[in-house]
Amino acid sequence: MSAASTSAASPAAAPATPVAGGRHAFGATDIGLLVMAAIWGINFTVVKAGIAAMPALAFNGIRVVLAAVVLQLVAFAVAGWRTFPSRRDALALLAMGVMGNGIYQLLFIAGLSRTRAGIAALVIAAGPAWIAIISRLFGRERLPGRGWAGIALQMFGMLCVVASAGLLDADPTALKGAAFIMVGSIVWALFTVMLQPYTARVHPLHLASLTLSSGAVLLFAVGWPAIRVLDFTTITLAAWGAVLYAGVGALVIAYLLFYRGVRILGPTRTAMYGNLQPIIALLVAWVALSEQPTRYQVLGGVLVMAGLLISRTARMQPAGPAPHVTSVAATERAA
Repeated sequence: MSAASTSAASPAAAPATPVAGGRHAFGATDIGLLVMAAIWGINFTVVKAGIAAMPALAFNGIRVVLAAVVLQLVAFAVAGWRTFPSRRDALALLAMGVMGNGIYQLLFIAGLSRTRAGIAALVIAAGPAWIAIISRLFGRERLPGRGWAGIALQMFGMLCVVASAGLLDADPTALKGAAFIMVGSIVWALFTVMLQPYTARVHPLHLASLTLSSGAVLLFAVGWPAIRVLDFTTITLAAWGAVLYAGVGALVIAYLLFYRGVRILGPTRTAMYGNLQPIIALLVAWVALSEQPTRYQVLGGVLVMAGLLISRTARMQPAGPAPHVTSVAATERAA
């Protein structure tokens, strides 16, 4: 994501149509997507530092509200009122945002506060598998055998990572944290699939700002008891920097870079850059937090990435509008 989706992350995939025609030379858009992957990969460590400096619920409430305000301003500055969705669509997006950017973020923070940043990144990396499974249950996409083989690898790799968090590292708290992250990934996948029809008729910036805003209201309400008693004079500049990075950086700037990538390069190439996120997260957590990955986590990471690559090469058969949403939305959850 935000996401962290969190991502980890968090606006859903855009209905943009990529520029048609053949190959694109490596350029500014590709550089922007590398920056996007770096922002999301680093964000796991930044959030860990932020929730060490202030209560996790307070940190999450403040940073998501900040991101929602900034994204609303950007949406109206760029897209304007004319593209604002109908009242019915706006209310539906607000309702879904409570789940996708509210409940998901609560699970993400609950998980990340209990387990390693690298483990959280690897569990989230298997998110596309959950999206594919739920999309199939909703009748949105049909996968061939090659796609299901990739999903099976992702699932097995994720289980290796989750098991290593508790059973192999003898840390039941870390196991619980990994489980929170996994449940959050399922919630995000459900949100992504439910959001799919709206991506065909709602401007992506309004879609993102509405879903993030309702999630921010929930997170601020849950975090208010901790925010109310927070002694702001004790908060360091570094902690405020973490709030700014995890809010505006991961939930606004990285998303805008993602949307540009979808518009210019297409969803598949853009999603491939998102696959760099767990690798960056592992390396940064190793250096900054001394989170040396175990061999089981390395094995799980390799299986997850191999499964992603296999699934990417499988030809999906869409059964509804805007089929590309389920193949890319999971890369936006780094906050």
